[in-house]
Amino acid sequence: MNERITENIVRKHFEKFNNIIIEEQKSESLKIQKLLKNASKTGDGAGYPEFIIRVNNYPDLIIVIECKSDIKKHQSKNLDKFRDFAVDGVLLYASFLSKEFDTLAIAVSGENKKELKISHFLHLKRGNTAIEKFSNKLLDIESYIQGYINSPEKFRQDYNSLLSFSKELNKKLHSKKVKESQRSLLISGILIALENLAFKNSYKLHKKSIDLANSLVDTIIRELKGTDISQKKLDILIAHYSFIKIHPALSEGARVLIEIIESIDNNINYFIKTHKYFDVLGQFYIEFLRYANNDKGLGIVLTPPHITDLFCELSEVNKDDVVFDNCAGTGGFLISAMQKMIIDAKGDKRKERAIKNKQLYGVEFSDDIFSLAYSNMLIHQDGKSNIIYGNCFDDKIVEQVKKVKPTIGFLNPPYPKENSDPLELEFVLNNLEVLVPNSSCIAIIPISCVLAISGREYELKCKILESHTLEAVLSMPEQLFHNSKTAVVTCVLIITAHRPHPIGKKTWFGYFRYDGFKVLKHRGRDDFDNEWSDIKKTWIKIFKNREVINGLSVIKEVKANEEWCAEAYMETDYSGLSESDFINELKRYAAFSIITSK
Repeated sequence: MNERITENIVRKHFEKFNNIIIEEQKSESLKIQKLLKNASKTGDGAGYPEFIIRVNNYPDLIIVIECKSDIKKHQSKNLDKFRDFAVDGVLLYASFLSKEFDTLAIAVSGENKKELKISHFLHLKRGNTAIEKFSNKLLDIESYIQGYINSPEKFRQDYNSLLSFSKELNKKLHSKKVKESQRSLLISGILIALENLAFKNSYKLHKKSIDLANSLVDTIIRELKGTDISQKKLDILIAHYSFIKIHPALSEGARVLIEIIESIDNNINYFIKTHKYFDVLGQFYIEFLRYANNDKGLGIVLTPPHITDLFCELSEVNKDDVVFDNCAGTGGFLISAMQKMIIDAKGDKRKERAIKNKQLYGVEFSDDIFSLAYSNMLIHQDGKSNIIYGNCFDDKIVEQVKKVKPTIGFLNPPYPKENSDPLELEFVLNNLEVLVPNSSCIAIIPISCVLAISGREYELKCKILESHTLEAVLSMPEQLFHNSKTAVVTCVLIITAHRPHPIGKKTWFGYFRYDGFKVLKHRGRDDFDNEWSDIKKTWIKIFKNREVINGLSVIKEVKANEEWCAEAYMETDYSGLSESDFINELKRYAAFSIITSK
Protein backbone atom coordinates (compact mmCIF):
# COMPACT_ATOMS: atom_id res chain seq x y z
CA MET A 1 0.00 0.00 0.00
CA ASN A 2 1.19 3.53 -0.79
CA GLU A 3 0.76 6.35 1.74
CA ARG A 4 1.69 8.92 -0.95
CA ILE A 5 -1.68 8.21 -2.61
CA THR A 6 -3.50 9.21 0.58
CA GLU A 7 -1.39 12.32 0.94
CA ASN A 8 -2.13 13.31 -2.65
CA ILE A 9 -5.89 13.08 -2.03
CA VAL A 10 -5.54 15.37 0.98
CA ARG A 11 -3.20 17.77 -0.84
CA LYS A 12 -5.58 18.18 -3.80
CA HIS A 13 -8.50 18.80 -1.44
CA PHE A 14 -6.81 21.68 0.43
CA GLU A 15 -5.00 23.23 -2.55
CA LYS A 16 -8.38 24.52 -3.77
CA PHE A 17 -8.54 27.10 -0.97
CA ASN A 18 -6.72 30.44 -1.16
CA ASN A 19 -6.78 31.66 2.44
CA ILE A 20 -4.41 29.05 3.86
CA ILE A 21 -0.71 28.16 3.94
CA ILE A 22 -0.03 24.45 3.38
CA GLU A 23 3.26 23.02 4.66
CA GLU A 24 4.44 19.43 4.59
CA GLN A 25 6.56 17.66 7.21
CA LYS A 26 8.03 20.90 8.54
CA SER A 27 6.79 24.46 9.05
CA GLU A 28 8.58 27.73 8.33
CA SER A 29 7.13 29.03 11.61
CA LEU A 30 9.81 28.98 14.31
CA LYS A 31 7.12 28.66 16.98
CA ILE A 32 5.69 25.53 15.34
CA GLN A 33 9.18 24.10 14.84
CA LYS A 34 9.89 24.58 18.54
CA LEU A 35 6.62 22.94 19.60
CA LEU A 36 7.26 19.88 17.39
CA LYS A 37 10.92 19.62 18.43
CA ASN A 38 10.19 16.74 20.82
CA ALA A 39 7.02 15.40 19.18
CA SER A 40 8.50 12.34 17.50
CA LYS A 41 6.16 9.35 17.29
CA THR A 42 9.02 7.21 18.61
CA GLY A 43 9.79 9.61 21.44
CA ASP A 44 13.34 10.48 20.38
CA GLY A 45 13.26 13.69 18.36
CA ALA A 46 11.17 16.06 16.30
CA GLY A 47 7.73 15.33 14.89
CA TYR A 48 6.99 15.60 11.16
CA PRO A 49 3.24 15.64 10.40
CA GLU A 50 2.11 15.00 6.83
CA PHE A 51 0.53 18.47 6.64
CA ILE A 52 0.56 21.62 8.75
CA ILE A 53 -1.98 24.21 7.63
CA ARG A 54 -2.06 27.81 8.83
CA VAL A 55 -5.22 29.84 8.22
CA ASN A 56 -4.97 33.49 7.17
CA ASN A 57 -6.75 35.88 9.57
CA TYR A 58 -6.85 33.16 12.26
CA PRO A 59 -3.31 33.10 13.67
CA ASP A 60 -4.38 31.13 16.77
CA LEU A 61 -5.61 28.17 14.69
CA ILE A 62 -3.43 25.36 13.30
CA ILE A 63 -4.64 22.36 11.28
CA VAL A 64 -2.42 19.28 11.52
CA ILE A 65 -3.01 16.18 9.38
CA GLU A 66 -1.67 12.63 9.59
CA CYS A 67 -2.25 10.05 6.83
CA LYS A 68 -2.19 6.23 6.54
CA SER A 69 -2.85 4.24 3.40
CA ASP A 70 -4.49 1.31 5.22
CA ILE A 71 -7.88 2.02 6.80
CA LYS A 72 -7.08 -0.74 9.30
CA LYS A 73 -4.37 1.57 10.58
CA HIS A 74 -6.78 4.41 11.29
CA GLN A 75 -7.06 4.21 15.08
CA SER A 76 -5.75 1.87 17.78
CA LYS A 77 -7.74 0.71 20.75
CA ASN A 78 -5.77 2.67 23.35
CA LEU A 79 -4.60 5.55 21.10
CA ASP A 80 -0.98 4.86 22.03
CA LYS A 81 0.43 3.49 18.74
CA PHE A 82 1.62 6.86 17.48
CA ARG A 83 3.79 5.57 14.67
CA ASP A 84 1.39 3.02 13.24
CA PHE A 85 -2.07 4.66 13.43
CA ALA A 86 -3.31 7.94 11.93
CA VAL A 87 -5.50 9.06 14.85
CA ASP A 88 -2.91 8.17 17.46
CA GLY A 89 -0.20 10.09 15.59
CA VAL A 90 -2.19 13.24 14.88
CA LEU A 91 -3.41 13.44 18.49
CA LEU A 92 0.20 13.25 19.62
CA TYR A 93 1.12 16.20 17.39
CA ALA A 94 -1.94 18.12 18.58
CA SER A 95 -0.94 17.64 22.22
CA PHE A 96 2.34 19.48 21.47
CA LEU A 97 0.91 22.16 19.18
CA SER A 98 -1.94 22.97 21.59
CA LYS A 99 0.54 24.43 24.05
CA GLU A 100 0.47 27.58 21.91
CA PHE A 101 -2.31 27.07 19.31
CA ASP A 102 -5.92 25.98 19.00
CA THR A 103 -5.33 22.81 16.99
CA LEU A 104 -7.66 20.99 14.62
CA ALA A 105 -6.23 17.49 14.23
CA ILE A 106 -7.34 15.46 11.18
CA ALA A 107 -6.58 11.77 10.69
CA VAL A 108 -7.03 10.39 7.15
CA SER A 109 -6.64 6.78 6.02
CA GLY A 110 -7.39 4.97 2.75
CA GLU A 111 -6.23 5.09 -0.86
CA ASN A 112 -9.38 6.23 -2.63
CA LYS A 113 -12.15 8.72 -1.91
CA LYS A 114 -14.87 6.06 -1.57
CA GLU A 115 -13.17 4.16 1.24
CA LEU A 116 -11.50 7.17 2.88
CA LYS A 117 -11.78 7.16 6.66
CA ILE A 118 -11.53 10.54 8.39
CA SER A 119 -11.59 11.70 12.02
CA HIS A 120 -11.45 15.26 13.34
CA PHE A 121 -10.42 16.43 16.81
CA LEU A 122 -10.30 19.93 18.30
CA HIS A 123 -7.60 20.47 20.93
CA LEU A 124 -7.84 24.02 22.23
CA LYS A 125 -4.86 25.99 23.45
CA ARG A 126 -3.64 24.76 26.84
CA GLY A 127 -6.58 22.37 27.00
CA ASN A 128 -6.30 18.96 28.62
CA THR A 129 -8.00 16.87 25.95
CA ALA A 130 -8.94 16.74 22.28
CA ILE A 131 -12.65 16.56 21.48
CA GLU A 132 -14.00 14.78 18.41
CA LYS A 133 -15.72 17.21 16.02
CA PHE A 134 -17.18 17.50 12.51
CA SER A 135 -18.18 14.67 10.17
CA ASN A 136 -16.29 11.75 8.64
CA LYS A 137 -15.38 13.61 5.46
CA LEU A 138 -13.02 16.40 4.47
CA LEU A 139 -14.70 19.83 4.57
CA ASP A 140 -13.96 23.22 3.03
CA ILE A 141 -11.87 25.66 5.06
CA GLU A 142 -14.81 27.97 5.82
CA SER A 143 -16.74 25.08 7.37
CA TYR A 144 -13.77 24.26 9.56
CA ILE A 145 -13.40 27.88 10.63
CA GLN A 146 -17.09 28.30 11.46
CA GLY A 147 -17.22 24.97 13.27
CA TYR A 148 -14.19 25.98 15.31
CA ILE A 149 -15.44 29.49 16.11
CA ASN A 150 -18.98 28.38 16.99
CA SER A 151 -18.04 25.29 18.99
CA PRO A 152 -19.15 25.22 22.65
CA GLU A 153 -15.53 24.51 23.57
CA LYS A 154 -14.27 27.66 21.84
CA PHE A 155 -17.06 29.73 23.37
CA ARG A 156 -16.12 28.49 26.84
CA GLN A 157 -12.46 29.31 26.23
CA ASP A 158 -13.27 32.82 24.98
CA TYR A 159 -15.85 33.38 27.70
CA ASN A 160 -13.34 32.50 30.42
CA SER A 161 -10.86 34.90 28.80
CA LEU A 162 -13.58 37.57 28.75
CA LEU A 163 -14.27 37.07 32.47
CA SER A 164 -10.56 37.29 33.25
CA PHE A 165 -10.40 40.54 31.29
CA SER A 166 -13.48 41.86 33.11
CA LYS A 167 -11.67 41.38 36.43
CA GLU A 168 -8.58 43.19 35.16
CA LEU A 169 -10.63 46.04 33.71
CA ASN A 170 -12.66 46.32 36.90
CA LYS A 171 -9.48 46.73 38.96
CA LYS A 172 -8.13 49.32 36.54
CA LEU A 173 -11.34 51.38 36.56
CA HIS A 174 -11.54 51.09 40.33
CA SER A 175 -8.00 52.40 40.65
CA LYS A 176 -8.94 55.33 38.39
CA LYS A 177 -11.94 56.14 40.63
CA VAL A 178 -14.55 55.34 37.97
CA LYS A 179 -17.77 54.53 39.86
CA GLU A 180 -19.41 51.10 39.58
CA SER A 181 -22.50 52.75 38.09
CA GLN A 182 -20.36 54.31 35.34
CA ARG A 183 -18.14 51.38 34.37
CA SER A 184 -20.59 49.48 32.18
CA LEU A 185 -21.69 52.76 30.60
CA LEU A 186 -18.09 53.57 29.72
CA ILE A 187 -17.66 50.15 28.09
CA SER A 188 -20.91 50.43 26.14
CA GLY A 189 -20.02 53.94 24.94
CA ILE A 190 -16.59 52.83 23.75
CA LEU A 191 -18.10 49.85 21.90
CA ILE A 192 -20.59 52.15 20.17
CA ALA A 193 -17.85 54.59 19.18
CA LEU A 194 -15.65 51.79 17.82
CA GLU A 195 -18.39 51.05 15.28
CA ASN A 196 -17.40 54.37 13.72
CA LEU A 197 -14.47 53.63 11.41
CA ALA A 198 -13.08 57.16 11.56
CA PHE A 199 -12.93 57.05 15.35
CA LYS A 200 -11.52 53.52 15.38
CA ASN A 201 -8.66 54.58 13.08
CA SER A 202 -7.87 57.87 14.80
CA TYR A 203 -8.39 57.57 18.56
CA LYS A 204 -4.72 56.70 19.21
CA LEU A 205 -3.60 59.89 17.44
CA HIS A 206 -5.01 62.24 20.07
CA LYS A 207 -2.20 63.89 22.03
CA LYS A 208 -4.45 65.23 24.81
CA SER A 209 -6.81 63.04 26.82
CA ILE A 210 -9.42 65.79 27.00
CA ASP A 211 -9.57 65.88 23.20
CA LEU A 212 -10.02 62.10 23.05
CA ALA A 213 -12.71 62.21 25.75
CA ASN A 214 -14.63 64.86 23.80
CA SER A 215 -14.19 62.92 20.55
CA LEU A 216 -15.43 59.74 22.20
CA VAL A 217 -18.63 61.32 23.52
CA ASP A 218 -19.25 63.22 20.26
CA THR A 219 -18.86 59.96 18.30
CA ILE A 220 -21.26 58.14 20.63
CA ILE A 221 -23.85 60.87 20.07
CA ARG A 222 -23.40 60.76 16.26
CA GLU A 223 -23.81 56.98 16.25
CA LEU A 224 -26.95 57.22 18.39
CA LYS A 225 -28.47 59.88 16.17
CA GLY A 226 -28.11 57.53 13.25
CA THR A 227 -30.57 55.07 14.81
CA ASP A 228 -33.80 57.12 14.51
CA ILE A 229 -33.74 57.55 18.26
CA SER A 230 -36.35 59.84 19.83
CA GLN A 231 -35.12 63.10 21.32
CA LYS A 232 -36.24 62.00 24.79
CA LYS A 233 -34.16 58.83 24.63
CA LEU A 234 -31.23 60.71 23.13
CA ASP A 235 -31.26 63.29 25.95
CA ILE A 236 -31.16 60.51 28.55
CA LEU A 237 -28.24 58.78 26.85
CA ILE A 238 -26.27 62.01 26.38
CA ALA A 239 -26.72 62.84 30.06
CA HIS A 240 -25.32 59.47 31.12
CA TYR A 241 -22.36 59.41 28.77
CA SER A 242 -21.34 63.01 29.48
CA PHE A 243 -19.37 62.00 32.60
CA ILE A 244 -16.59 60.79 30.27
CA LYS A 245 -15.78 64.42 29.33
CA ILE A 246 -15.28 65.57 32.90
CA HIS A 247 -13.92 62.52 34.73
CA PRO A 248 -10.36 63.43 35.85
CA ALA A 249 -8.76 60.06 35.06
CA LEU A 250 -10.41 59.81 31.64
CA SER A 251 -10.08 63.39 30.46
CA GLU A 252 -6.74 64.34 32.08
CA GLY A 253 -4.72 61.17 32.62
CA ALA A 254 -1.96 60.57 30.06
CA ARG A 255 -2.90 57.74 27.68
CA VAL A 256 -5.31 56.20 30.25
CA LEU A 257 -8.32 56.46 27.96
CA ILE A 258 -6.36 55.26 24.92
CA GLU A 259 -5.27 52.14 26.81
CA ILE A 260 -8.83 51.45 28.00
CA ILE A 261 -10.26 51.82 24.47
CA GLU A 262 -7.54 49.63 22.99
CA SER A 263 -8.04 46.85 25.57
CA ILE A 264 -11.82 46.92 25.06
CA ASP A 265 -11.39 46.75 21.29
CA ASN A 266 -8.97 43.81 21.54
CA ASN A 267 -10.92 41.82 24.12
CA ILE A 268 -14.63 42.69 24.19
CA ASN A 269 -15.09 43.64 20.55
CA TYR A 270 -13.41 40.41 19.48
CA PHE A 271 -15.81 38.40 21.64
CA ILE A 272 -18.89 40.26 20.33
CA LYS A 273 -17.88 39.81 16.69
CA THR A 274 -17.04 36.13 17.23
CA HIS A 275 -19.93 35.10 19.49
CA LYS A 276 -22.90 37.14 18.33
CA TYR A 277 -26.00 37.89 20.39
CA PHE A 278 -24.55 37.40 23.88
CA ASP A 279 -25.24 39.90 26.67
CA VAL A 280 -21.63 40.97 27.18
CA LEU A 281 -22.53 44.22 28.94
CA GLY A 282 -24.71 42.29 31.35
CA GLN A 283 -21.79 40.03 32.25
CA PHE A 284 -19.53 43.00 32.90
CA TYR A 285 -22.25 44.61 34.98
CA ILE A 286 -22.50 41.43 37.10
CA GLU A 287 -18.71 41.26 37.43
CA PHE A 288 -18.54 44.89 38.58
CA LEU A 289 -21.29 44.26 41.14
CA ARG A 290 -19.37 41.35 42.67
CA TYR A 291 -16.66 43.72 43.85
CA ALA A 292 -18.79 46.78 44.53
CA ASN A 293 -19.01 48.14 48.06
CA ASN A 294 -22.70 48.74 47.52
CA ASP A 295 -24.31 45.30 47.13
CA LYS A 296 -27.26 46.69 45.22
CA GLY A 297 -25.11 48.47 42.65
CA LEU A 298 -27.45 49.99 40.11
CA GLY A 299 -30.46 48.39 41.77
CA ILE A 300 -31.25 45.30 39.68
CA VAL A 301 -30.32 41.63 39.56
CA LEU A 302 -29.50 40.32 36.10
CA THR A 303 -30.52 36.88 34.91
CA PRO A 304 -27.57 34.54 34.25
CA PRO A 305 -27.09 33.91 30.50
CA HIS A 306 -27.68 30.17 30.71
CA ILE A 307 -31.13 30.94 32.15
CA THR A 308 -32.02 33.49 29.47
CA ASP A 309 -31.06 30.79 26.95
CA LEU A 310 -33.18 28.24 28.84
CA PHE A 311 -36.22 30.54 28.61
CA CYS A 312 -35.85 30.67 24.84
CA GLU A 313 -35.78 26.89 24.59
CA LEU A 314 -38.70 26.42 26.98
CA SER A 315 -40.80 28.85 24.90
CA GLU A 316 -39.53 27.45 21.56
CA VAL A 317 -39.09 31.01 20.31
CA ASN A 318 -38.90 31.22 16.51
CA LYS A 319 -38.35 33.77 13.73
CA ASP A 320 -42.01 34.85 13.65
CA ASP A 321 -42.44 35.58 17.36
CA VAL A 322 -42.62 39.04 18.90
CA VAL A 323 -40.80 38.96 22.24
CA PHE A 324 -41.51 41.36 25.10
CA ASP A 325 -39.74 41.98 28.41
CA ASN A 326 -41.35 44.54 30.69
CA CYS A 327 -38.34 44.52 33.07
CA ALA A 328 -35.67 44.62 30.38
CA GLY A 329 -32.59 45.31 32.50
CA THR A 330 -29.58 45.26 30.16
CA GLY A 331 -31.57 43.32 27.55
CA GLY A 332 -30.34 39.81 28.31
CA PHE A 333 -33.63 38.05 27.50
CA LEU A 334 -34.07 40.03 24.29
CA ILE A 335 -30.53 39.33 23.11
CA SER A 336 -30.90 35.58 23.78
CA ALA A 337 -34.21 35.61 21.91
CA MET A 338 -32.60 37.52 19.05
CA GLN A 339 -29.95 34.84 18.73
CA LYS A 340 -32.50 32.01 18.49
CA MET A 341 -34.70 33.95 16.08
CA ILE A 342 -31.79 34.84 13.78
CA ILE A 343 -30.74 31.20 13.67
CA ASP A 344 -34.30 30.20 12.77
CA ALA A 345 -34.27 32.79 9.96
CA LYS A 346 -31.68 30.57 8.22
CA GLY A 347 -29.80 33.39 6.52
CA ASP A 348 -32.84 35.34 5.30
CA LYS A 349 -31.43 38.88 5.66
CA ARG A 350 -34.82 40.57 5.21
CA LYS A 351 -36.24 38.47 8.03
CA GLU A 352 -33.21 39.21 10.20
CA ARG A 353 -33.84 42.94 9.79
CA ALA A 354 -37.51 42.48 10.67
CA ILE A 355 -36.56 40.54 13.81
CA LYS A 356 -34.19 43.27 14.98
CA ASN A 357 -36.42 46.21 14.04
CA LYS A 358 -39.94 44.97 14.76
CA GLN A 359 -39.97 41.83 16.94
CA LEU A 360 -38.02 42.64 20.12
CA TYR A 361 -39.51 45.02 22.68
CA GLY A 362 -38.62 45.96 26.23
CA VAL A 363 -39.47 48.45 28.94
CA GLU A 364 -36.96 49.74 31.50
CA PHE A 365 -37.75 52.19 34.30
CA SER A 366 -34.21 52.95 35.56
CA ASP A 367 -32.55 55.58 33.38
CA ASP A 368 -29.07 54.15 34.08
CA ILE A 369 -30.08 50.66 33.05
CA PHE A 370 -32.11 51.96 30.12
CA SER A 371 -28.91 53.52 28.76
CA LEU A 372 -27.17 50.16 29.04
CA ALA A 373 -30.07 48.25 27.49
CA TYR A 374 -30.38 50.64 24.55
CA SER A 375 -26.65 50.61 23.82
CA ASN A 376 -26.53 46.84 24.30
CA MET A 377 -29.13 46.27 21.60
CA LEU A 378 -27.35 48.77 19.35
CA ILE A 379 -24.02 46.98 19.79
CA HIS A 380 -25.73 43.78 18.64
CA GLN A 381 -26.70 45.56 15.43
CA ASP A 382 -30.29 46.25 16.34
CA GLY A 383 -30.44 49.52 14.41
CA LYS A 384 -33.87 50.49 15.77
CA SER A 385 -33.86 49.51 19.42
CA ASN A 386 -37.38 49.15 20.78
CA ILE A 387 -36.42 49.63 24.41
CA ILE A 388 -39.03 51.93 25.94
CA TYR A 389 -37.98 54.18 28.81
CA GLY A 390 -40.70 54.36 31.41
CA ASN A 391 -42.99 52.52 33.81
CA CYS A 392 -44.40 49.27 32.40
CA PHE A 393 -47.64 49.89 34.37
CA ASP A 394 -48.23 53.19 32.56
CA ASP A 395 -51.45 52.84 30.51
CA LYS A 396 -49.88 54.55 27.48
CA ILE A 397 -46.96 52.08 27.47
CA VAL A 398 -49.33 49.13 27.93
CA GLU A 399 -51.37 50.23 24.91
CA GLN A 400 -48.22 50.95 22.90
CA VAL A 401 -46.92 47.42 23.47
CA LYS A 402 -50.29 45.79 22.83
CA LYS A 403 -50.24 47.23 19.30
CA VAL A 404 -47.18 45.13 18.34
CA LYS A 405 -49.00 41.93 19.48
CA PRO A 406 -46.29 40.16 21.51
CA THR A 407 -46.42 36.37 21.33
CA ILE A 408 -43.84 35.59 24.04
CA GLY A 409 -43.17 37.36 27.33
CA PHE A 410 -40.00 37.02 29.40
CA LEU A 411 -39.22 38.77 32.66
CA ASN A 412 -37.15 38.87 35.83
CA PRO A 413 -39.00 41.52 37.84
CA PRO A 414 -37.28 43.78 40.39
CA TYR A 415 -37.70 42.83 44.03
CA PRO A 416 -39.79 45.31 46.07
CA LYS A 417 -37.80 47.52 48.46
CA GLU A 418 -40.74 49.33 50.04
CA ASN A 419 -44.20 48.09 51.00
CA SER A 420 -45.69 50.37 48.36
CA ASP A 421 -43.57 48.88 45.55
CA PRO A 422 -45.26 46.54 43.05
CA LEU A 423 -44.90 42.85 43.86
CA GLU A 424 -43.21 40.45 41.47
CA LEU A 425 -46.51 38.81 40.49
CA GLU A 426 -47.88 42.23 39.52
CA PHE A 427 -45.12 42.49 36.93
CA VAL A 428 -46.05 38.99 35.74
CA LEU A 429 -49.68 40.05 35.29
CA ASN A 430 -48.54 43.22 33.52
CA ASN A 431 -46.54 41.13 31.06
CA LEU A 432 -49.47 38.78 30.49
CA GLU A 433 -51.81 41.72 29.88
CA VAL A 434 -50.08 42.80 26.66
CA LEU A 435 -49.61 39.31 25.16
CA VAL A 436 -51.94 37.96 22.50
CA PRO A 437 -54.18 35.05 23.59
CA ASN A 438 -52.50 31.65 23.97
CA SER A 439 -49.03 33.22 24.14
CA SER A 440 -46.44 32.04 26.65
CA CYS A 441 -45.17 34.11 29.53
CA ILE A 442 -42.09 32.85 31.39
CA ALA A 443 -40.96 34.62 34.55
CA ILE A 444 -38.29 33.99 37.17
CA ILE A 445 -39.37 35.20 40.61
CA PRO A 446 -38.64 34.48 44.30
CA ILE A 447 -40.19 31.17 45.27
CA SER A 448 -41.82 32.87 48.26
CA CYS A 449 -44.26 34.51 45.80
CA VAL A 450 -45.83 31.18 44.86
CA LEU A 451 -45.88 29.77 48.40
CA ALA A 452 -48.24 32.48 49.69
CA ILE A 453 -51.69 31.30 50.76
CA SER A 454 -52.91 34.67 52.07
CA GLY A 455 -52.30 38.39 51.63
CA ARG A 456 -51.48 40.39 48.48
CA GLU A 457 -49.52 37.61 46.79
CA TYR A 458 -52.38 35.13 47.31
CA GLU A 459 -54.77 37.62 45.64
CA LEU A 460 -52.39 37.91 42.70
CA LYS A 461 -52.22 34.11 42.39
CA CYS A 462 -56.02 34.11 42.21
CA LYS A 463 -55.91 36.68 39.38
CA ILE A 464 -53.46 34.56 37.42
CA LEU A 465 -55.70 31.48 37.57
CA GLU A 466 -58.83 33.51 36.80
CA SER A 467 -57.49 34.78 33.50
CA HIS A 468 -54.52 32.59 32.56
CA THR A 469 -53.32 28.98 32.68
CA LEU A 470 -50.51 27.91 35.01
CA GLU A 471 -48.68 25.38 32.85
CA ALA A 472 -45.57 24.72 34.93
CA VAL A 473 -43.44 25.85 37.85
CA LEU A 474 -39.73 25.05 37.98
CA SER A 475 -37.77 25.25 41.22
CA MET A 476 -34.40 26.84 40.42
CA PRO A 477 -30.94 26.34 42.00
CA GLU A 478 -30.53 28.03 45.37
CA GLN A 479 -27.37 29.95 44.44
CA LEU A 480 -28.49 30.94 40.95
CA PHE A 481 -27.86 34.66 41.53
CA HIS A 482 -24.65 34.26 43.51
CA ASN A 483 -22.67 36.36 41.01
CA SER A 484 -25.10 39.24 41.51
CA LYS A 485 -24.59 39.01 45.28
CA THR A 486 -28.20 37.98 45.83
CA ALA A 487 -29.27 34.98 47.90
CA VAL A 488 -32.94 34.86 46.85
CA VAL A 489 -34.20 31.35 46.01
CA THR A 490 -36.23 31.46 42.82
CA CYS A 491 -38.64 29.54 40.63
CA VAL A 492 -39.75 29.87 37.02
CA LEU A 493 -43.43 30.28 36.11
CA ILE A 494 -44.65 29.19 32.67
CA ILE A 495 -48.10 30.61 31.93
CA THR A 496 -50.40 30.59 28.90
CA ALA A 497 -51.95 34.04 28.45
CA HIS A 498 -55.67 34.86 28.36
CA ARG A 499 -56.92 31.32 28.82
CA PRO A 500 -58.48 30.85 32.28
CA HIS A 501 -57.01 27.91 34.16
CA PRO A 502 -59.37 25.00 33.41
CA ILE A 503 -61.05 23.22 36.31
CA GLY A 504 -59.29 19.92 36.90
CA LYS A 505 -56.17 20.85 34.90
CA LYS A 506 -52.94 19.65 36.44
CA THR A 507 -49.81 21.80 36.56
CA TRP A 508 -46.35 20.30 35.93
CA PHE A 509 -43.73 20.96 38.59
CA GLY A 510 -40.01 20.53 38.01
CA TYR A 511 -37.40 20.21 40.75
CA PHE A 512 -34.51 21.84 38.88
CA ARG A 513 -32.25 22.59 41.82
CA TYR A 514 -29.01 21.33 40.22
CA ASP A 515 -27.73 22.96 37.03
CA GLY A 516 -24.12 21.78 37.28
CA PHE A 517 -22.82 25.22 38.26
CA LYS A 518 -20.50 25.50 41.24
CA VAL A 519 -19.21 28.41 43.31
CA LEU A 520 -15.44 28.77 43.54
CA LYS A 521 -13.65 31.41 45.56
CA HIS A 522 -12.57 34.41 43.46
CA ARG A 523 -14.18 32.83 40.37
CA GLY A 524 -17.87 33.09 41.17
CA ARG A 525 -20.57 30.66 40.08
CA ASP A 526 -19.95 28.93 36.76
CA ASP A 527 -20.21 25.65 34.85
CA PHE A 528 -16.64 24.64 35.64
CA ASP A 529 -17.23 20.94 34.87
CA ASN A 530 -19.22 21.54 31.64
CA GLU A 531 -22.32 19.77 32.96
CA TRP A 532 -24.93 22.35 31.96
CA SER A 533 -25.39 21.30 28.34
CA ASP A 534 -26.52 17.77 29.23
CA ILE A 535 -28.58 18.95 32.20
CA LYS A 536 -30.40 21.50 30.04
CA LYS A 537 -31.26 18.83 27.47
CA THR A 538 -32.79 16.71 30.23
CA TRP A 539 -34.80 19.62 31.62
CA ILE A 540 -36.14 20.58 28.19
CA LYS A 541 -37.02 16.98 27.31
CA ILE A 542 -38.98 16.18 30.46
CA PHE A 543 -40.75 19.54 30.39
CA LYS A 544 -41.87 19.19 26.77
CA ASN A 545 -43.12 15.66 27.40
CA ARG A 546 -44.49 16.56 30.85
CA GLU A 547 -42.73 13.49 32.20
CA VAL A 548 -43.10 12.53 35.84
CA ILE A 549 -39.76 11.37 37.21
CA ASN A 550 -39.15 10.47 40.83
CA GLY A 551 -37.10 13.19 42.50
CA LEU A 552 -37.22 15.49 39.46
CA SER A 553 -40.82 16.24 38.52
CA VAL A 554 -44.43 15.81 39.53
CA ILE A 555 -47.84 16.76 38.15
CA LYS A 556 -50.55 18.13 40.43
CA GLU A 557 -53.83 20.04 40.29
CA VAL A 558 -53.40 23.20 42.38
CA LYS A 559 -55.47 26.17 43.48
CA ALA A 560 -54.41 29.66 44.52
CA ASN A 561 -54.49 28.74 48.22
CA GLU A 562 -51.92 25.99 47.70
CA GLU A 563 -48.16 26.09 47.31
CA TRP A 564 -46.93 26.18 43.70
CA CYS A 565 -43.67 24.28 43.91
CA ALA A 566 -42.42 20.74 43.30
CA GLU A 567 -41.14 20.33 46.86
CA ALA A 568 -44.69 20.43 48.23
CA TYR A 569 -45.84 17.42 46.20
CA MET A 570 -42.91 15.16 45.43
CA GLU A 571 -42.66 11.99 47.48
CA THR A 572 -39.33 11.52 49.22
CA ASP A 573 -37.47 8.39 48.16
CA TYR A 574 -35.66 6.98 51.19
CA SER A 575 -34.55 3.75 49.49
CA GLY A 576 -31.17 5.14 48.54
CA LEU A 577 -30.28 6.39 52.03
CA SER A 578 -27.76 4.49 54.12
CA GLU A 579 -26.33 4.76 57.61
CA SER A 580 -23.23 6.50 56.21
CA ASP A 581 -25.44 9.21 54.63
CA PHE A 582 -26.95 9.90 58.04
CA ILE A 583 -23.51 10.04 59.72
CA ASN A 584 -22.08 12.34 57.03
CA GLU A 585 -25.02 14.71 57.32
CA LEU A 586 -24.55 14.90 61.10
CA LYS A 587 -20.86 15.68 60.60
CA ARG A 588 -21.68 18.47 58.13
CA TYR A 589 -24.22 19.93 60.53
CA ALA A 590 -21.75 19.76 63.43
CA ALA A 591 -19.08 21.50 61.34
CA PHE A 592 -21.57 24.17 60.25
CA SER A 593 -22.64 24.76 63.89
CA ILE A 594 -19.04 25.20 65.04
CA ILE A 595 -18.23 27.67 62.25
CA THR A 596 -21.35 29.78 62.71
CA SER A 597 -21.00 29.88 66.50
CA LYS A 598 -17.57 31.56 66.33
